[in-house]
Amino acid sequence: MANVILLTGFDAFGGDAVNPSIDIVRTLDGELVAGLKVVIEQLPCEFASSTRRLFDALERWSPRLVLAIGQAGGRADLSFERVAINLIDARIPDNACAQPIDEAVDPDGPAAYFSTLPLKRMVAEVRRQGVPASISYSAGTFVCNQIFYALQRRLARYSEQIPSGFMHVPLLPAQAALRAASGQGIVASMALAQMVLGTRIALEAALRDPDFDAAETEVSEGQLS
Repeated sequence: MANVILLTGFDAFGGDAVNPSIDIVRTLDGELVAGLKVVIEQLPCEFASSTRRLFDALERWSPRLVLAIGQAGGRADLSFERVAINLIDARIPDNACAQPIDEAVDPDGPAAYFSTLPLKRMVAEVRRQGVPASISYSAGTFVCNQIFYALQRRLARYSEQIPSGFMHVPLLPAQAALRAASGQGIVASMALAQMVLGTRIALEAALRDPDFDAAETEVSEGQLS
């Protein structure tokens, strides 16, 4: 494995002109985190091509850790997803105008895969440093969940011990303002700088020596729900 962290983010979708997930990863591109270089991949918000782009990036980089990131309107914090389900049920079309309903991500795959990141440790440290964060138990059924499931399945099938998972992030303030102006009401948002900070902290916590893991026990699972 190369000494790199792979971060992925998505194109804008659903009528938005921007997507905070790709802004976050572009900001972190090339940084050193815990001695590892951050490399990035921009994924299309399309069911048909996003997984192929992800797998190409995994082959190209052979990373030590993978964190895929996506936008989730309505979330108020950095939401670290615990489980990906084997279901696509798109409420809106993707960027290629595809809208699969009640389909499996992988017809031959199990019902679900779990994140292999140390989520409690990551969330506890992000919160400790002042950035709102939580563990989420639903990654939805759109392209984000598909990528999360495909990532975990690919690494599990090849028996690669690479910590990996998915994080949803809130809208940017400008996106929330546009929704409010269009009559959709007040929507939660977070500044890009805070999202970048929280992502960096989470990566550092994920890569910390597990034998020195005080933060893992700072917050109980009930407090992280």
